[in-house]
Amino acid sequence: MKSRSQRIGWGLLWTASLVAGSTGSAQEPEAPLGLKPVPVPADNPMTEATIDLGRRLYFEKALSSDRTISCASCHDPARGWSNGEPFATGVDGQVGGRNSPTVINTAYQKFQFWDGRAGSLEEQALGPIQNPIEMNLTLDEAVKRLSESDDYRRRFREAFGTEVTAEGIGKAIAAFERTIVSGNAPYDRFKAGETAALSEAAQRGMKLFFGKANCSACHVGPNFTDNGFHNLGVGIDDPNPDLGRQVVTGQLGDRGSFKTPTLREIARTAPYMHDGRFATLRDVVAYYNQGGTDNPQLDEEVFPLKLTDQEIDDLVRFLEEGLASPDYPVVAPVEAPPAQDAP
Repeated sequence: MKSRSQRIGWGLLWTASLVAGSTGSAQEPEAPLGLKPVPVPADNPMTEATIDLGRRLYFEKALSSDRTISCASCHDPARGWSNGEPFATGVDGQVGGRNSPTVINTAYQKFQFWDGRAGSLEEQALGPIQNPIEMNLTLDEAVKRLSESDDYRRRFREAFGTEVTAEGIGKAIAAFERTIVSGNAPYDRFKAGETAALSEAAQRGMKLFFGKANCSACHVGPNFTDNGFHNLGVGIDDPNPDLGRQVVTGQLGDRGSFKTPTLREIARTAPYMHDGRFATLRDVVAYYNQGGTDNPQLDEEVFPLKLTDQEIDDLVRFLEEGLASPDYPVVAPVEAPPAQDAP
């Protein structure tokens, strides 16, 4: 029989201590090796009830207009919590213009979406539901559909002490996503003193990562991201380039800049970049090696690296081997009544 912490965390490497709360017992997750505790907003404590509700909503296709798309359609646990395709496909077969970012460790990100237009997981969770290309459902209709289910109404009361609300939908999905954490990778164990955790090739790649290749200028800290936005020149020479962060801020300096993704579990989340143009990590490193694509807003951290083929192989080895956790978070859909109960 699984322990209480395993049931709550669905196999993730964190344990929970229980603190009294008005809507259930709040969970204080203990971070896996290499990571800090997950930041949790005061107005959305993680409880068994909110996490369980969020897990169900994450896989709920009734949150899309034609009942065919869920959060998991584009952020699939079996595909690196992305979708394995360059772009996301929403209702009516509509295809978006950006790659699906992984959910893994997104709890540590200060901004959500490639352009950072959402400042919290709660805000991000409601965006795709309303997006006409993705799920194309109004929040009022989402609340109405879920309210037709006695099961969901009960679960919202248990989680938040209220009937179904749009705010509750966002909070529940965000609470669940905060459990999707990856740490305890070979890199973390190597840093903790387990010298055999990384192969010799991966160790050479690690030295390149933090040295000659300059990767750690942006992919820094426990989550291997500076939470910032950078112009690498990707797609900037297209006829109608994606302007990225500039659309949000209106600042010319942000033209063509996109959020620095985490590199945790990076080998599972191909293809790469905001437009999914690179199929392999070797393609990505080769692009950096050439110095990106020149443009007026190109980041100063991007320049020709002059890596040899062997150095490229070693760097890729570090990314593939060193940052892949044996405790990859696998979560399956919940067997539950549909959003509308049978009469």
